Amino acid sequence: MLNGQGGRVIFGVDQDGHVVGQTVSDKTLEQVVAEFSRIEPAVSPEVDRIPAGTGEVIVASVGRSHRRPHSYKGQAYARIGNTTVAISREQYHEMLLEAHHANQRWESEIASGWDVSDLDQSEIARTVDEAVRRGRLEEPGTRDAREMLRGLGVLTADGLLRAAVVLFARSDNLVASFPQCRVRLARFRGTDKTEFIDNRQFHGNAFTLLSRADQFLRAHLPVAGRIQAGVFERTDDPIYPPVALREALANALCHRDYSIGGGSVGIAIYDDRLEITSSGGLHFGLEVADLYRPHESLPWNPTIADVFYRRGIIETWGRGTLKMTQLTAQAGLPRPEFENSPGALLVRFRPSSYMPPKRIGHDLSQQQQDILQVLAVGGEQALQRVVATLGAGVERRSVQRDLHFLRSLDLVETVGWGRGAKWGLKHD
Repeated sequence: MLNGQGGRVIFGVDQDGHVVGQTVSDKTLEQVVAEFSRIEPAVSPEVDRIPAGTGEVIVASVGRSHRRPHSYKGQAYARIGNTTVAISREQYHEMLLEAHHANQRWESEIASGWDVSDLDQSEIARTVDEAVRRGRLEEPGTRDAREMLRGLGVLTADGLLRAAVVLFARSDNLVASFPQCRVRLARFRGTDKTEFIDNRQFHGNAFTLLSRADQFLRAHLPVAGRIQAGVFERTDDPIYPPVALREALANALCHRDYSIGGGSVGIAIYDDRLEITSSGGLHFGLEVADLYRPHESLPWNPTIADVFYRRGIIETWGRGTLKMTQLTAQAGLPRPEFENSPGALLVRFRPSSYMPPKRIGHDLSQQQQDILQVLAVGGEQALQRVVATLGAGVERRSVQRDLHFLRSLDLVETVGWGRGAKWGLKHD
């Protein structure tokens, strides 16, 4: 648990999970403490005694450790579900790297041979101006490049940090010494990599790469057009939510592993999906399942991420993946898919064949649009399931009223009768 996300061990529970209690003496506590002493690096779990049944239970609690990997009797373990397994040598070294990361990050090393004159001065000024406008940086009272870089935390008394190069370097200075400051962009014909429609790559600072990627997406992503009854104009919507894609790109640029010299950020557009990859996988015990729920933000490059935040490109640390999921759901798309490997993290977006209308004779409320999206993704569903999918705070009566309204517009229909009735989209 120390090597994972933390947890509790409860003494005084039977095999079926029932709390039965046990006799707890001073010797019992001494034995528990003696076992804790075999854990290295040393820890001090919180230990509570709670009355239960005819005795007590002992609850030992630990949070997520910042000193991992921990070992017990010389062996490191991890908790996976209900099973305890020995950690492999590769996992052990990855944890050691993460433990040293706080004080020995690649982005915090001095960029040898680089000077402030090698950076894009206008990009530095734009960043400071936007940070001040958003209230995320105090007005420095000067637009001297050195003073602005000090205020952003990327210039120290020892010199320019590598983070400053990643953020602000001029493109012509990067290819030789920082080849990993690169984005690869491809549009494939069909659903595999057999044939290119367009294939490009660019070197540049993080803001330049974000702009290049955005231009490529605008040029190659189709729109989903539709004509609805009662609406005379054709409505065109991007096939993927642009804000969700920008969030994914910003995350890739902030959290990738820049120490991999041949690394990059990649965008691949296929007929049936869009994939964004970045060098380096998830760290600090974070798993793919955690990306779909609130989680602690532990950016691999906190200095770079902080500058992105100040400039307004990312809003709140730790919420990027949640925002992507929310935006795709609002657009009636499947949630993004994440694939993690030791060398890369991949985010995959898939389109939907259904685009819920915003107006069809009447303006549709946000909840009515959300209902259409729920039915588009999940198919025919009972009323209670629709309510549950929409989330906490949604009233059953309100959803029922909206469904009847949508049925009056010939957008949804009911299938079956009584308690077995289900709601679904009405197809022509």
